[in-house]
Amino acid sequence: MQNDNHQRLDYYAAAPAQAKALGALHSAVMQSSLPDELIELVFLRVSQINGCAYCIALHTRALAKAGVAHEKMALTAAWREAGDAFDAGERAAFAFADSLTRIEETGAADADYAPVEQQFSDQERAELGIAIATMNAFNRLAIGFRLPIPAQRTS
Repeated sequence: MQNDNHQRLDYYAAAPAQAKALGALHSAVMQSSLPDELIELVFLRVSQINGCAYCIALHTRALAKAGVAHEKMALTAAWREAGDAFDAGERAAFAFADSLTRIEETGAADADYAPVEQQFSDQERAELGIAIATMNAFNRLAIGFRLPIPAQRTS
């Protein structure tokens, strides 16, 4: 499957009220009790699964700005084989992110949920699920409307 890279639609301009609501959801996710680094790592993982270049670029840049090592970001794609590069909470969050993002294949298996239940409170699990769902929505819009990778700021 080959996609041409021209932007199909600026959905923010075409549906500003809905886009603003989605942006508010993203803001609420970023104000959750979960650490920002964990949220960004999960956003990166979901975006990798979905193949969203736009979002991969954004979350890689956010993680780099926060001081996360390039190697850790790169290993997110192969987190199951990355040994101790990720702590138990990160691995649990990735398993849940993988399961929810590939829900048609996984059915949100109990085996993927159990580690999340061990690592996170009820509130944190709910926030994590909402974060995963939010990034899946953004990925689908960015891919569907062919958002171009944003230019890297040099200053």
